[in-house]
Amino acid sequence: MFSRSPVLNLSGPTEFVFRVFTAVPEFQVLLFLLFLFLYLMILCGNTAIIWVLCAHSSLRTPMYFFLSNLSFLEICYTSVVVPLMLSNIFGAQKPIALAGCGTQMFFFVTLGSMDCFLLAIMAYDRYMAICHPLHYTLIMTQKLCIQMVASALGLAVFLSLQLTSLIFTLPFCGHYREINHFLCDVPPVLRLACADIHVHQAVLYVVGILVLTVPFLLICVSYVFITCAILRIRSAEGRRRAFSTCSSHLTVVLLQYGCCSLVYLRPRSSTSEDEDRQIALVYTFVTPLLNPLIYTLRNKDVRGALRNVIFGKAASDTS
Repeated sequence: MFSRSPVLNLSGPTEFVFRVFTAVPEFQVLLFLLFLFLYLMILCGNTAIIWVLCAHSSLRTPMYFFLSNLSFLEICYTSVVVPLMLSNIFGAQKPIALAGCGTQMFFFVTLGSMDCFLLAIMAYDRYMAICHPLHYTLIMTQKLCIQMVASALGLAVFLSLQLTSLIFTLPFCGHYREINHFLCDVPPVLRLACADIHVHQAVLYVVGILVLTVPFLLICVSYVFITCAILRIRSAEGRRRAFSTCSSHLTVVLLQYGCCSLVYLRPRSSTSEDEDRQIALVYTFVTPLLNPLIYTLRNKDVRGALRNVIFGKAASDTS
């Protein structure tokens, strides 16, 4: 699927190019249409989630507040990557300046980290709702929810700024500086450095542990307590309802953390550049697309609210 383009002699010291997906014009058209369709579906699906949650007063709870933030993150996350990727599918390789590459990396790492932190916050929210239902509304106030999201964003910005600034202090050399990826991600950019990168790789692993491993362990601990609490529920209907509120979130967690761990936490000796590129397609397109589908198809409240908003709008238009 991916092809190596002719070697480019870039005389300027501050430009990169991305490896093209394919040099066959017919395949370029198909890929462009496929990626554009998926991108539009992501925008529409996540915008619909935000619209429904804001329009329906019964869904203004901490759980759905975090879900609307997750949908907004997915829109921003894909918008950082996909438009630039689409512009590079056709024609000759288009150079991107060092500053542009660094900017994309900063926002990509920030939003990706925020995504992982938010999933951990959502697991804590489910833990409080199921394990401490009597204290849930007293603890999970709107102020606390906003503070948790703001703290997660602040930590994500801090880690991304440190990592990005460290990487772009490296010298980049070679006959051509072609990034074997469709975005300025950390591992492929590091491979282009012509200096010792052991410290930078160590920092990348530390950031990966803070962003992926620690939140995932917190999610696992939360779900251990949640499972124990659910098993103590006597009625089968009560257990089924409790599990249904967690299954959507758990599905997204496994997909997001699984794909990101394969890219950022595997030893460099066991990774392939093309594999990383293909896995990145999953968390760039599949995860943001599945989020609205999973939360609408498996959540009765969201389905009902979406139905009410659509039919209510249709009824008001015909009256």
